[in-house]
Amino acid sequence: MKPLLVFQHVECETPGIFLDLLQAQQRPVETVRWYEGDRAPDDLSPFSGLLVMGGPMSVNDEADYPWLREEDRLLKEALALDFPTLGICLGSQLIAKAAGGTIRQGPRKEIGWYPVQLTLAARHDRLFSLFPESIEVFEWHGEYFDTPPGAVNLARSTLYECQAFSIGRHVYGLLFHLEVTSSMVSDWVRIFAQELEGVKDYIRPDIIVEQLPARIDALNRRARILFARFCEDLH
Repeated sequence: MKPLLVFQHVECETPGIFLDLLQAQQRPVETVRWYEGDRAPDDLSPFSGLLVMGGPMSVNDEADYPWLREEDRLLKEALALDFPTLGICLGSQLIAKAAGGTIRQGPRKEIGWYPVQLTLAARHDRLFSLFPESIEVFEWHGEYFDTPPGAVNLARSTLYECQAFSIGRHVYGLLFHLEVTSSMVSDWVRIFAQELEGVKDYIRPDIIVEQLPARIDALNRRARILFARFCEDLH
């Protein structure tokens, strides 16, 4: 069984609940920790699929994070091969950029619990077809993209028209987070306290944490459903 390749951009943004399923499948995982200076693989052929995690940097920060160019190279390869790829938050933005999209600052940050509405296309999509028309997700982003060139829009929110997309059969981007655990959310609120201070007029971190017990189980169930379906097509 070939390993799943994970691109991790910061220590606290791990695959979270997805790791449970990978361990249950006894699927090996190889992680490139860009923040630790890990080298990029030459190509994707040794791997079964690619999971691209989130991070606080912008896809447009290549001058500060030169490894973003390596990620862009490999994501262009994934798109060309229709290689099984799932990008989360920053990961979805990186896929959108590799596909020719533009990533820009949004009018307002989404941080916390938000409903997203699935599109008609999502009802027939292999990852999303078991979900209701509206689901609650965890968000943490300030930048966004329009539906990338060649992509199918799968979900939208009140603020952002494209919250999830697919390109080809095997490449997906989710602007929101399904993978987070309760401890991850609590850690992010602490680690990114300065960012939260800048949006305190419309985002309450204490409420985000208070809402965890009532919301995290449903989020984790949906994460397992979606990721199990993604894993069905791993090489």
